[in-house]
Amino acid sequence: MTGGHRSAGAGCRVLGAALILAGSWLLPTFSVGWAADLSRVGNEMPSLAPMLERVVPSVVSIAIQGRGNAESDPMLSDPFLRKFFGLPEQPSASERSFQVAGSGVIVDAKNGYVLTNSHLLENADEITVTLPDHRSFSAKVIGMDQPTDVAVVQIKADRLTSLRLGDSSELRVGDYVAAVGNPYGLSQTVTMGIVSALGRSGLGSDGLENFIQTDASINPGNSGGALVNLRGELVGINSAIFGPAGSSVGIGFAIPSNMAKDAVRELIAHGKIRRGELGMLVQDLTPLLAQAFRLKISAGALVSRVMTGSAASSAGILTGDVVIAVDGQPIRSDVDLRTALGLLGAGAKARLTIDRHNKVLELPVELQEANTAGTALVKGEGLLAGVALADISPDSAAYGQADGAEILAVDSESDAAQAGLIAGDFIVSVDQQAVHSATQVAQSAKRIDKLLLLGIFHAGGIQYVVIP
Repeated sequence: MTGGHRSAGAGCRVLGAALILAGSWLLPTFSVGWAADLSRVGNEMPSLAPMLERVVPSVVSIAIQGRGNAESDPMLSDPFLRKFFGLPEQPSASERSFQVAGSGVIVDAKNGYVLTNSHLLENADEITVTLPDHRSFSAKVIGMDQPTDVAVVQIKADRLTSLRLGDSSELRVGDYVAAVGNPYGLSQTVTMGIVSALGRSGLGSDGLENFIQTDASINPGNSGGALVNLRGELVGINSAIFGPAGSSVGIGFAIPSNMAKDAVRELIAHGKIRRGELGMLVQDLTPLLAQAFRLKISAGALVSRVMTGSAASSAGILTGDVVIAVDGQPIRSDVDLRTALGLLGAGAKARLTIDRHNKVLELPVELQEANTAGTALVKGEGLLAGVALADISPDSAAYGQADGAEILAVDSESDAAQAGLIAGDFIVSVDQQAVHSATQVAQSAKRIDKLLLLGIFHAGGIQYVVIP
């Protein structure tokens, strides 16, 4: 499964390709409990019009212009093909302009705050918000948060209508929902569906995954738009789709309103989310690992390292522990744990349920400010994309290598993994030049676009690895 990406021309994250199955969907008779939001025409004909008339004025179209990396036809990136077809030389990524269209939701009419997706605003130079009454305003970014894919922009306008926030925790699979947005530039488009699944994760995106899955049609341009319940309350922000060529096949994903609400509060107050962390590394507990550790459980987040001086260390968490719940919510993977903790701010308290050698323990923890653990994480770029690095800590130096960078984690689908890099090894040279820190490794590797030669300290010796 590939990670989400932005398409030039219409903003929407595409999380993969899926088998298309044709089918039909029938709207059943509505229960009496929904009568307040339905008008009946003729013989018992239901309509969502009264509810949508309250919702639609709060959903806006967003146009973004900027320069930088935008998706384009890969064939037209080939200089030979451009010359063959008589096309001018393609500008560099830093010079290339792009336009993206998306949606947004007015959440504070008095102050002009509009909630949308963070991925829409990357590299944006100009942001224009167009209201349903066709008035357009230049928008200012108040804050963006990539892990939650939430952003807030502000416009100076009067006669705005905000959308009431609902409680996404009350959603159940099978509840009816409507998606409102700007697909393909068709403003105020409404589609209908149900909640297909809740708490969906493991989709391959880079951020926190706790999606509402719906079969309401979501297409490019819907990103940042509203997912509402039949009371006309905002229960989700449409964010991504799963399908070929960026088109809807009935599998769309929305950020729960409760997650978005917490993010909006932080972004408006501070311009960013002051996220907390425990200072430990985890991985999925696979059945094979469970067998090797002689555990009776088969799912959870296995602690592979605890940073010295971290909140996890202070709480008594040990390497080899398996986190199976946070505040009573089951944890079945590292993504589940990352999402659960990612929604908590610095200083927040939580209770972790730990399986330690088949004994269940309850450990209270207090999250520290992100990146203040004993080891600061550095994200690899270029040919080192998908690699998490850190300066070598005193604990790791005991293994015999005190200079360079320690590999903390490697994305299994990255070029680095294919070349043989594994967590626990140490990078001691880049392009035959000695390196002394994780930052130096990342910066040196970023300058090399092919044949990255690394010196790796492994099992007491040095060996060379090439990432092509």
